[in-house]
Amino acid sequence: TILDKMMAAANVATKPRVFVTCKIPEGARQILARDCELNHWNSDDPVPRSEFLKGVENADGIYCTLEDKINLELLDRAKNLKAVSTMSVGFDHIDIKECAKRGIAVGNTPGYLTETTADLTLALMLATARRVPEAVNAVKSGEWSHWRPEWMCGKDLHGSTVGIIGLGRIGLAVGRRLKGFNCRILYTAPREKAEAKEISAEFTDLATLLKESDFVTPHCPLTPDNKLMCNSSFFDQMKSSAIFVNTTRGGLVDQDALYDALHSKKIYAAGLDVTSPEPLPTDHKLLTLKNCVVFPHIGSASEATRTEMGFITVENLMRGMRGEKPLHPVAPK
Repeated sequence: TILDKMMAAANVATKPRVFVTCKIPEGARQILARDCELNHWNSDDPVPRSEFLKGVENADGIYCTLEDKINLELLDRAKNLKAVSTMSVGFDHIDIKECAKRGIAVGNTPGYLTETTADLTLALMLATARRVPEAVNAVKSGEWSHWRPEWMCGKDLHGSTVGIIGLGRIGLAVGRRLKGFNCRILYTAPREKAEAKEISAEFTDLATLLKESDFVTPHCPLTPDNKLMCNSSFFDQMKSSAIFVNTTRGGLVDQDALYDALHSKKIYAAGLDVTSPEPLPTDHKLLTLKNCVVFPHIGSASEATRTEMGFITVENLMRGMRGEKPLHPVAPK
């Protein structure tokens, strides 16, 4: 009837308008499609910047990921914006101060990917130390001919000393797993942490950690103060037998310095799940090294974790658009 059509039109008009920048878990998409007027870049390819800028012009909310820059240029186009929700723990792609100034709520998804990312960190440690990609390639290329006592030997994780830079949720979860490998755990952080007792971790300074560790793995947020902290001086202080593993932020690492350290055998190997830029170009010099294992930023990539992250991203967004505090708010420090 005409009344039904009018009511349906009124219902649509009252729904908040949301721009989603990528293909997202189906459960999260269904909620947004039901409760919002949805403008969805439903593709595995990144949303073109021009489409993003156009899409946010009337948006009340943005569902985004680490790849989507929420900067001054975009915020100036999004005049009606009330909330930005990122499907990530990291939020350095969002101008948090400018959002706060404009009264735009920002939410992220901390905690939900902790255990899955810690699993991946251990997988990367083992893959790098035991030369797993090399071994797989040896089978496929026919290099595997017969058993040789010293062929394809790597390093042990069990019984080693592991240095964790930053002992937040993920660093602590990594430490719990390392206890099962009978590892000695060192950590450095702005302050000594009571929870370190749970994993028998020893608080120390960065220089001592680098000098004594067989594995070094940062688990700290990227800030202006620690950008490129893993530089030539950093790698020079590590053992020549040590392995560097990064599953946190590519911006922490001076990749030219890392290449030099690996190529010159200043350190034994490196495993990376994060790089700068992402994706890493296929002709990048790090990819020419056998002692550098690179994963395509899959730290949180389990089906269950990504599904949960999708739901939390939606919840943050819906709360922010209603003028409420997101479940996990991000505010400028």
